[in-house]
Amino acid sequence: MPKTAKNSLIIEEIPVEGYQKVIEAKDPTCNLHCFIAVHNTKLGPALGGARIKRYVGRDAALKDALMLAKAMTSKSAIAENGLGGGKSVIIADPKEKTPELLHAFGKVLNYLKGIYIVAEDVGSTTEDMEIIREATPYVAALSNDQSSGDPSRFTAWGVYKGIQAVAKMLWGSRSLKKRTIAIQGLGQVGSKLADILFWEGAELVLTDINTDKLHPLAVLYGAKVITPADFCSTECDILSPCALGSIIDEKSIRKMRCQAVAGSANNQLATPLMGKMLMDRGILYAPDFIINAGGIINAANEFEPGGYNPKTARNKVNHIYDVLIKVFEKSIRQNLPPSQIADELAKYNLDHDVAKRLEPIDWSFRKTTRGQ
Repeated sequence: MPKTAKNSLIIEEIPVEGYQKVIEAKDPTCNLHCFIAVHNTKLGPALGGARIKRYVGRDAALKDALMLAKAMTSKSAIAENGLGGGKSVIIADPKEKTPELLHAFGKVLNYLKGIYIVAEDVGSTTEDMEIIREATPYVAALSNDQSSGDPSRFTAWGVYKGIQAVAKMLWGSRSLKKRTIAIQGLGQVGSKLADILFWEGAELVLTDINTDKLHPLAVLYGAKVITPADFCSTECDILSPCALGSIIDEKSIRKMRCQAVAGSANNQLATPLMGKMLMDRGILYAPDFIINAGGIINAANEFEPGGYNPKTARNKVNHIYDVLIKVFEKSIRQNLPPSQIADELAKYNLDHDVAKRLEPIDWSFRKTTRGQ
């Protein structure tokens, strides 16, 4: 396997079937150990966040990067934003990240020469992106006038529009007044979603592993508090997973007492078969890579002609409602799970070059302070 080294940074390419490029990089001087998975750039350069997490081991980190990268391909394909799918993971405690580690990660991005663009994700922030940008131009979602900033409010808004689509299909109205919605995970997206739903008149059920965060928000919104272990079995209208993935498996589906699942978490289905199991139980599923695409839609907007415009990004995120209605209606017509319909739509857009980026991104306005 090819290797490259510059000073203390070592980069190794890992061949993975079905992926355009996967690399592992280490720099022992700053404790950097990361993976970047570029799944597909047929429609444009891959854009995906950097997840910083203390993984249980190397294999777990690589598996997460691969799964998330593949989902990003589908997410961008359906969003028609002229981007491909990729993801990066850094094996570290987010509380212990340093500027040196982030600068070294930026140098790893330079190795890929723009086929992968990073943004924030679980464990990383817009402030981290600013530090990474000191070493590389291939960064999105920065907190400056030329960039799109924190994507979480757009992700939360997109999930809200998706929940409205669920309500329309189930009850004939977008209204969420008096509907009971259980949210798991009160991070940047989950907490913003809770705020939106509160003002919409929904009855909230909240859970998070961080009780210091959970209880003040429960008081703020008059919400019922449950333990994370009780989330899937809680009686509600809509379950909204907004934490980490693979929560929907055979065991959790058997326990569910809801009419729909619609949340921001990535890779919610433990296996593709779970989509059919949900349908068989009469539970409507909003495919995760459609409903949680608000952040990537927002970040992609900064690469449009004329630069970033938050109103344009907002209007495109609103389109998540229309896409989900289309998926739900086709699911009913063909008697197939919405997850399968979503996969087929993503594949069609990829195969037919729908919204393919025709001009390369101009990186000249993102010159770094440390050079490349």
